Amino acid sequence: MPVQLPHLLQASRILLRVQATKRITAITEVAQLLNGHPDLADFASFHDALLARERLESTYIGNGVALPHARTDHARSTVLAVGRSASGIRFENGDQPVRLIFVVATPKSQPGDYLALVGSLCRVLKDPAVRSALLTAATAKEFIGALTREAAQLSSPP
Repeated sequence: MPVQLPHLLQASRILLRVQATKRITAITEVAQLLNGHPDLADFASFHDALLARERLESTYIGNGVALPHARTDHARSTVLAVGRSASGIRFENGDQPVRLIFVVATPKSQPGDYLALVGSLCRVLKDPAVRSALLTAATAKEFIGALTREAAQLSSPP
């Protein structure tokens, strides 16, 4: 069964005030939220793969959003951490500063889960009202609520 966005969101894995101002350090700051996650067997190896992927090609997807990710044997299941930057972070090939960073680790054996998650995030985040709600959420719980509501609306039949 494909992974569903609401099941991946945990308040302890959401950082509403990313302090870093550089791309790699910001990704690392957000990724650190996954350190010790029970479904991530080796954080250091995941982190190395994450940064190698980012150096290969920027994970900026537009609208001030980046999706740094790594497919790794060290992930037992797909895990997610989210960071938000008030001032924004410059990513290569970005047309605007990144304010929302979604760090994803997914098992190499489950490429479909990663693609389903990215597809879900892209559909949710293309809505300017959703991005605005995420950028103004006062708490991680409000942030989760905004993403969950939109994800539920997109997955319900018309």
